[in-house]
Amino acid sequence: MKIVISEFMDEQSVDELRQRFDVVYDPKLVDKREELQRQLGDAQALVVRNRTQVRPELLACAPQLRVVGRLGVGLDNIDVPACEARGIGVIPATGANALAVAEYVIASAMVLLRGSYLSSASVAAGEWPRSQLSEGRESAGKTLGLVGFGGIGRLTAQLAKALGMQVVAYDPMLDAGSPVWTATGARCASLDQLVAEADVVSLHVPLTDATRGLMNAERIGRMKPGAVLINTARGGIVDEAALAQALRDGRLAGAALDVFEDEPLPAGSVLAGVPNLILTPHIGGVTKESNERVSAMIAERVAEHLLGATTTEQSCQHLALQT
Repeated sequence: MKIVISEFMDEQSVDELRQRFDVVYDPKLVDKREELQRQLGDAQALVVRNRTQVRPELLACAPQLRVVGRLGVGLDNIDVPACEARGIGVIPATGANALAVAEYVIASAMVLLRGSYLSSASVAAGEWPRSQLSEGRESAGKTLGLVGFGGIGRLTAQLAKALGMQVVAYDPMLDAGSPVWTATGARCASLDQLVAEADVVSLHVPLTDATRGLMNAERIGRMKPGAVLINTARGGIVDEAALAQALRDGRLAGAALDVFEDEPLPAGSVLAGVPNLILTPHIGGVTKESNERVSAMIAERVAEHLLGATTTEQSCQHLALQT
């Protein structure tokens, strides 16, 4: 049986798959469309990250495909209904990169609240903005607002509570009586309540019709003056132009974006040159350790699926995700 891996995967996991399967591994295959289509002609499995677009036209090139392994959790690059119609299992690495994302959120929140870690260039140039940077804020006692309270959101809440932060969360899938609130110590709030009172707003929802543009100009305008916004979920949830304007106007103290409407960012992006803005290339969930966990999980589950240890229905159970 043949497995095609079109994006980066931990070498140890690739080697383990090679011991049992015919493996085609090329991290640059995602950019070689014709070659990817050719390799899929006799493949039973495809392993991707977030750049390979698993759409009907690609699936049409893979008549023997039985399973798609996703090295991550978001599924917006995979046409899940089209896979289901073909009986193709879709397996995300649920939970394997949660700690990496949670740490990214907390680190970004601390940097942006303190406001002093982006001054290296001016200090090195001989400036001494000590008075200007002496008004930074501590994390303890501040309110973290989590939009989406699945596995990653709950782990982020745990880390935040350890720093002495208060946590409020909004999740339409959880009612106010859910035992999750007592177990995590987070307070259930409406989205408007959360946005109005949080010192840090962090997004943990998938990109859907309901969440596209969720943080638009109006909602960003309702954020607390001096608050910060962090998006490790998906581009398209935040109105980038509105956020850039709020930062330029000084209404918000800062923001960290790991995901964008268009990736990579185009030249002349509205986010270029914006103050107090941290931009990273969709790596919030990618660390050495998380990549090892994600790769090992997907290697194991794809192998199990191909060898008959799991069924398509069992694989599809993993689709009930909350980012």
